Amino acid sequence: MSETTELGGFLRARRAELDPSDFGLPPGVNHRRVAGLRREELAQLAGISVDYYTRLEQGRARNVSDAILDAVARALRLTADEEAYLRNLAAPKRRRQSTPSKRVRPELQHLLDAMQVPAFVFGRYMDVLAWNRLANALSFDFEAMAPEERNIPRLFFLDDSAAEFHPEWDKVTGEVVANLRAEAGRHQDDPQLAQLVGELSVRSEEFRQLWARHQVQDKAHCTKLVRNPVVGDLDLRYETLRLPDEDLAVVTYTAEPGSESERRLNLLASWVTEAARAG
Repeated sequence: MSETTELGGFLRARRAELDPSDFGLPPGVNHRRVAGLRREELAQLAGISVDYYTRLEQGRARNVSDAILDAVARALRLTADEEAYLRNLAAPKRRRQSTPSKRVRPELQHLLDAMQVPAFVFGRYMDVLAWNRLANALSFDFEAMAPEERNIPRLFFLDDSAAEFHPEWDKVTGEVVANLRAEAGRHQDDPQLAQLVGELSVRSEEFRQLWARHQVQDKAHCTKLVRNPVVGDLDLRYETLRLPDEDLAVVTYTAEPGSESERRLNLLASWVTEAARAG
């Protein structure tokens, strides 16, 4: 992934999504050659020259200051995740490089096992590196997979069974791609991450189309509907806890207290306990 190519594609995609009428400009593509704001309009909103913004969008600007990035982010109305992605692309030398973690400490696995809710550990490439029994019963059977198969983007876009577990397919696939792009922004010089994006782009038309949208969303917290084969639909909320200096994230899933989903999740926990005793 070329930083200059990614930066230009991201800025153009965000610029195209802005509604000119929100800025008192003529709306609609009938009055414009392209959707969204023109470069000169965005430059004016950011308070920078058209030439400088053009060089930034073309990846030719060097040593971009924080003030310029602040101005461009405000003009584009970026979210916090999108602004972080912009900074990673525009100022790659400021990023702290790290080696991806692929192993989970025993103490961390003990923490997962002690939790009463589904919990996973994710690595840089959205690999599932560890889980507890309830997490393994939620959708995919990670224990039955080879380590190289336990990758969320590959499962979602190359495994037909993934759709069976996720009724809100468009929502969840969009989130997966947006999460992966956030990781790509932090680690553009990682050849394994570039290889993953390349493989999915070649093998999945759906992934290729979603990747071209340049949507960015760090995995943090949100809701997800999971269709479990044992207890049925579960409305869950996930929370992401990033571990310092380990390039790992712990993701937990909980249900609303008193809800039908909580009852079903408790039923699934009982089923997992009984299966473990029987096995």
